[in-house]
Amino acid sequence: MADYYGQQHTQHQQLNPVQQPRSHQMVKAATAVTAGSSLLVLSGLTLAGTVIALTVATPLLVIFSPVIVPAVITIFMLVSGFLASGGFGVAAISVLSWIYRYVTGKRPPGADQLEHARNRLATKAGEMKDRAQEFGQQHVTGTQQG
Repeated sequence: MADYYGQQHTQHQQLNPVQQPRSHQMVKAATAVTAGSSLLVLSGLTLAGTVIALTVATPLLVIFSPVIVPAVITIFMLVSGFLASGGFGVAAISVLSWIYRYVTGKRPPGADQLEHARNRLATKAGEMKDRAQEFGQQHVTGTQQG
């Protein structure tokens, strides 16, 4: 029973924390103001530097844009081509490796699903063959009677 009242007293203290001394609150406020103002100053300096750099770079971009734009497009296409080629090569090697493991009798991941799909296709193909034979027999007997 004493444990029960002790737990309630502890929970009550956690819900209503004791007031901190005013000096501690002042230190927290001063730290927050200092950190916030320094970040605000850095933000302003970054904005000013960006505006200055854009002002300086704009004439250069306008003058060299007939050269820069095609060069950027060409570099982008070259990099994209090399990345695509490498990706397709890795995919091809992976597929060939999987096929080699499958053919040599090792069980690569997904081989069970492939066998299941193959069996389902074979079953459906047999059903379609039977239906086609039945349809052909019905068609032949129907023309002989008519």
